[in-house]
Amino acid sequence: MDILQPQEIEALKIAFQKDFIQLRDEIAKVIVGYSDIIEQVLISLFAGGHVLLEGVPGLGKTMLVRTMSKVLDISFNRIQFTPDLMPADILGTNLIDVDEHGHRSFQFQAGPIFAHLVLADEVNRATPKTQSALLECMQEKSITSSGITRHLPPPFFVMATQNPLEMEGTYPLPEAQLDRFMFKLLVPFPGLVDLQEILRRTTGNITLDSQKILDCSKILQYMEFAKSISSDVVQEYAARVVLATHPKNPYSVPLVDKYVRYGASPRGAQALILGGKIKAIASGRYNVSFDDIKALAASSLRHRMILNFEGEAEHISTDQIIQEILEKTPLRLDMPNL
Repeated sequence: MDILQPQEIEALKIAFQKDFIQLRDEIAKVIVGYSDIIEQVLISLFAGGHVLLEGVPGLGKTMLVRTMSKVLDISFNRIQFTPDLMPADILGTNLIDVDEHGHRSFQFQAGPIFAHLVLADEVNRATPKTQSALLECMQEKSITSSGITRHLPPPFFVMATQNPLEMEGTYPLPEAQLDRFMFKLLVPFPGLVDLQEILRRTTGNITLDSQKILDCSKILQYMEFAKSISSDVVQEYAARVVLATHPKNPYSVPLVDKYVRYGASPRGAQALILGGKIKAIASGRYNVSFDDIKALAASSLRHRMILNFEGEAEHISTDQIIQEILEKTPLRLDMPNL
């Protein structure tokens, strides 16, 4: 990105803030409640990350991603994950092509992964072999087939939904794939007021249309602009929060030492900083705050921590542990936590 003048930076910040709010409001026309979920999905989008949405069926997880595809002028594909889905069904495969002269050659038939926004619906219903097909896509933004690497169109995002593991017919996602999701968002059951509004919108004669707000070039411009936001003040704090998830570490807390087997990876710290930058400029600021890091800690770290046997047996949640980490980790090493 070229060096911008102060007035250009200010104009870009104002434009980003306006478009972010407009996107959030446009999605909220269709998705009732879940304002925090919508905001964090958009934060992940502009940070270039992937999102895993977890909740029981019927809560609108798929509808949220579909609505997002409608407000963004980008290509969109939906993949329904099932136990019989194969990697080639996602990535594509080589087919024999016969030309008009009878000559045969292999032609690559691209799979549904070749889109800007991909909905991996009920991703934990597919077998581990099929789940692993997403590993290269999500990290390198490319696929390798028959020794040839093909790049996916930028920007590239995977928005996956999954059902809780205790439900029938699900396979737990491997740690390597979980770590590739920037955020894991838990979608709760709606309350009385929201449930009534859902019924009003879905059982009455109401038509909800979503307008397209942004295209690829604008999204890429905002993604590049976000990297220029300062995070110097909070980087050390974010690093200590991530280190605190590791047992027997100088920064760990009692719950971590007792119940955690493995802590979060460096990708957790990257998610905190990148997400904090988007949250900052969406709020009209040029600097990431400590509150930004705290607000994104649960969604950035909950899926990157592995509990030990004792933690599993006592039904300790990673959110409980993250809350204790935030309470006991000082904002600065030379001052107590506030």
